[in-house]
Amino acid sequence: MGVPGLTRVSGLRRRRNPLRRRSDVVEAWTRLVLAVTLFVGAPLVGLLTARWAYDEGRATVTAQRAERHRVHAVAVAAAGTGAAPPALAGRQYLYRVRVLWTEPGAGTRAATAHVPAGTRRGDTVDLWLDRRGRIVAPPPGAAAVRQHTVAVGICATGVTAGLVLVTRTALRRTVVQRRLGEWERAWARTEPEWTGRRP
Repeated sequence: MGVPGLTRVSGLRRRRNPLRRRSDVVEAWTRLVLAVTLFVGAPLVGLLTARWAYDEGRATVTAQRAERHRVHAVAVAAAGTGAAPPALAGRQYLYRVRVLWTEPGAGTRAATAHVPAGTRRGDTVDLWLDRRGRIVAPPPGAAAVRQHTVAVGICATGVTAGLVLVTRTALRRTVVQRRLGEWERAWARTEPEWTGRRP
């Protein structure tokens, strides 16, 4: 006497059943493989992809920190006093302001940089410069790397799950078409016996 439910898995029983067709067995095993792929494989792909994205993000941050350096500059004017319109960066507005800073061996330098709203004349702002001395964006922080990692992991999981579902739909159509063909062939053999009509 078997455990209830374990011997009744549709299409996967080992006992011979004259009503069970090959397409039933193929469909049952396909459902099992696709379910495992969907509920185990897709999250695993997401985790592995997220881990790769995290490592790549950390490597990018390390490389950018090696190529860029931060300087403390002084705003020559208050933010918003110029004619240039502000630029939206994230949740804050940035204004183009003339700034001055001093570098060892290079003396005082001046440039126009984006500073946050509320910056007053004489305030100190942080700038990041590349090896050529050009103003560049700061290296991404730990929060940005985490957000990128989560986004890549979720996208990879979703794409994998979508591919599994598309595959399931395509295989289901193929199985249904084969099953209809089997039914037609079986009926062609059985129908003359039922109706007495000669083929």
